[in-house]
Amino acid sequence: MSRVRVLVGTRKGAFILTSDGKREKWNVSGPHFAGWELYHLKGSPVDPNRIYASQSSGWFGQMIQRSNDGGETWEAMGNKFAYEGEVGTHLWYDGTPHPWEFKRVWHLEPSLTDPDTVYAGVEDAAMFRTTDGGASWHELTGLRGHGAGKYWQPGAGGMGLHTILIDPKDHQRIFVAISAAGAFRTDDGGQTWKPINRGLKSEYVLPDPNAEVGHCVHRIALHPSKPSTLFMQKHWDVMRSDDAGDNWYDVGGNLPTDFGFPIDVHAHEPETVYVVPIKSDSEHFPPEGKLRVYRSKTGGNEWEALTNGLPQENCFVNVLRDAMSVDSLDDCGIYFGTTGGQVYCSPNGGDTWHTIVRDLPAVVSVEVQTLK
Repeated sequence: MSRVRVLVGTRKGAFILTSDGKREKWNVSGPHFAGWELYHLKGSPVDPNRIYASQSSGWFGQMIQRSNDGGETWEAMGNKFAYEGEVGTHLWYDGTPHPWEFKRVWHLEPSLTDPDTVYAGVEDAAMFRTTDGGASWHELTGLRGHGAGKYWQPGAGGMGLHTILIDPKDHQRIFVAISAAGAFRTDDGGQTWKPINRGLKSEYVLPDPNAEVGHCVHRIALHPSKPSTLFMQKHWDVMRSDDAGDNWYDVGGNLPTDFGFPIDVHAHEPETVYVVPIKSDSEHFPPEGKLRVYRSKTGGNEWEALTNGLPQENCFVNVLRDAMSVDSLDDCGIYFGTTGGQVYCSPNGGDTWHTIVRDLPAVVSVEVQTLK
């Protein structure tokens, strides 16, 4: 029987949750790296035993951890992030010499074909790659050197590159999202990049309705069978693109609010999408204090509230951008974690929910591995 492994990053350590295909009883391992911020963990789709983790603290800085045995033991990697120029003097986004601060790794995205190749999205916004399992990292300078970079700005949480999606049909095509700059695409493995933000509107911060960059994108998602169809949760607005990001249109429809952070797609149904609306950009909790995941089975516009098993009163948690994931079992499981320390699972595509674990530190990321 297949198993699932849920990798949970929190403000004070990492936790690994495992279960069989029924997803009823769970084993909880952790905290790993107790007291450290674990911003993101993700396993290799090639090697089920290989996991990478972004470990950081304000005192000791950034580290990359690697496990070769499914999270039982860990090895601190070289953590050598190489930039153009010397630290503190290398080029800013507009090509002028300014201090560019390397603060943390927001997101790790392992290659679809090689367990030793991983992409890293960092703050201040830039993209790095390792081809030696994390021992050394090199910047893909074409992104930060893009001519529109001088218009990038930090969102409320910092200027982080938080989303990396590799096209499973064309591995040279990669999508990224930056807060607050927008979405970008490379078609040549990261050498050159283009903004893909046409159709996005950010009138409160960008008076130019046709602004190429500067949009605060919170998360993008795709389904492997339709990688040219993208879904986006923006700082206000839920959007869709059917041409690999060249054009976007609004699919928020009947959502109670179109502000939120995560967005994900059902493993077997490319038109089934999930979001978790919160009240506003200043009130980061569910409307009416009711925790509701919303599902659209039509690729947007028509949404239904999923509430069975979720608290429907006095709930004031948030779900962050990397804190939702899906498994690939026949009956697709949906998972998300909250800033209140709960991790929820629905083993039936969102119809019913149960709590895997409660009272963890604030959850910042949730990723799922489906194991044979």
